[in-house]
Formats: sequence, structure tokens, C-alpha cells
Amino acid sequence: MAITIRRAVKEDSPAMMKLIHELALYEKAPQEVTVTMDHFVESGFGKNPVWWAFVAEENGVISGFALYYIRYSTWKGQRMYLEDIIVTEQARGKGIGRLLMDRLIEEAKEKKFTGMMWQVLEWNEPAINFYKKYNAALDGEWINCSLNFTG
Repeated sequence: MAITIRRAVKEDSPAMMKLIHELALYEKAPQEVTVTMDHFVESGFGKNPVWWAFVAEENGVISGFALYYIRYSTWKGQRMYLEDIIVTEQARGKGIGRLLMDRLIEEAKEKKFTGMMWQVLEWNEPAINFYKKYNAALDGEWINCSLNFTG
């Protein structure tokens, strides 16, 4: 079966949200997904998008996606920030993750970003091993910080 990697379009949003919920279950945090469909769609396909994505499609079914945005480093300039790369459990092992990652790298180079960054949970060995195949630098020195706002 042919797997196609293409830019996400607004109509892909329900399938992407389904994959986001699948990832949240895998990461043992389903309650943390609080984004609404309207906000998700507006943020990616509205007047001023803040994220972009590629989807993996096989026989008309979306089996994975990779979502990124632009991060600015005062030291390095514009860098791609990979927010999520998700392949549904049933489609793993087909090379979809590699196809998505390769397309992201191509996009980053086309846009002349100075690099690509992302996070991975320290217990997610399959993902860590996947990223090691790309010779990714794994940095344990930095501590993640965040503030959450409601309403």
C-alpha cells in the first residue's frame, strides 16, 4: 500500500485530534488534552496560523502526522520546533515515522531554519531509539518549565 505524505488541510483536523488523544493515552495523560476542535482548527488553518503539519495517508486514511511551529532562538535564529510526531498504533512499523521525519527535515531546510528541536519523554524508549537513528543530540541538562493559564 502506498503511503502519501502531504501538507495537512483543515478537513484533516478530526483525524489529527483523534491521533492527539491516542498519543495522550500512550503518554498516560489523557486528561491533559484540553484544546477544543475550534481552537485547534483556528490555530492551524485560520487567518494567522501558528502551526503547520504534514499527514501520512494510506488508502484515504490518516495514519499519522507531524505538527511543527517556528521557535526563535536569540542565539541561533529561526528553528523548527516539532511539537508532535504521531503514528497510530495499528500503522507502526511501516516506516511512516521516518517518512514524516524526513519531510520535516526537508521543510526545515527549504525554509532555511537553523535546526530542529523537540522533546521526548525519558521513558519513551521506542521514540528515543527512533531519534537516535537521526543522530539527534539528547540533552538532559535543561529543565522544562511552564505556566498554565485557564479561562
